[in-house]
Amino acid sequence: MALIAQQDGRLLVQGGVTVDTVTALLAEGQTYLTRDVVVDFAEVLDVDSSAISLLFEWQRLAQANRAAIAYANLPPTLISLATLYGVLDLIPQPTTAH
Repeated sequence: MALIAQQDGRLLVQGGVTVDTVTALLAEGQTYLTRDVVVDFAEVLDVDSSAISLLFEWQRLAQANRAAIAYANLPPTLISLATLYGVLDLIPQPTTAH
């Protein structure tokens, strides 16, 4: 089952971003990181600290492909974790919400 869908020019992550799904999300997401992309978390139901590692790994992969990446609609739990770890400012977000 796909964990990422393309919708309106964005990548829509669906379900949970946890230690149980992060490996599959990493593999599935790699195929989309060859062009500029916005990854939308509007349909994410659950996150844990592994989600932060995933975001940074996707950023590294996008940069290696000379592509820009931004994350939209981050869940409050993910924002709280990133704030706790002091890395929220390192997570690129779109300048305007859609």
